[in-house]
Amino acid sequence: MEKVIIEGEYIALGQLLKLSGIAQTGGQAKFMVADGRVRVNGQIELQRGKKIYPGDMVEVDGKDSIKVSLS
Repeated sequence: MEKVIIEGEYIALGQLLKLSGIAQTGGQAKFMVADGRVRVNGQIELQRGKKIYPGDMVEVDGKDSIKVSLS
């Protein structure tokens, strides 16, 4: 599990995927989300702009997982 530290109150799901390195571009993040490959706290998420808060868990393809923390 990878931990990503954010400075604001939240981060958009697409930005988180890019920041973590799971998606190389915003377009790639968009397709990952649209294809139903991303889960937020165990639920499939289809909105790339979904706000991700500290404590949330994001999984891609059931293997890459990200835990969000505040700085």
